[in-house]
Amino acid sequence: MPTRIDLITIINAPIEICFDLSRSIDLHQHSTQQTHEKAIAGRTTGLIGLNEFVTWRATHFLITKVNF
Repeated sequence: MPTRIDLITIINAPIEICFDLSRSIDLHQHSTQQTHEKAIAGRTTGLIGLNEFVTWRATHFLITKVNF
C-alpha cells in the first residue's frame, strides 16, 4: 500500500523572494559549505534563469562528483 507524506512549510515572505532564493546559486553554495559544493560551469553566480545551466562539483561520502 502506498504511503503519502504531506509536508507544509509556512514562510513569512513574498512569493517572489522565495522563488528568487530557490534559484540563487550563491545561496546554494553558502548553504552547502560543509560539502564544498561549487558551481564550476554555466551560470556560476547570481540567479539561474530559463534555458541556463549550472554544473556543480561536490564531495559526498568522500567521493567528488560533478553534476550537470
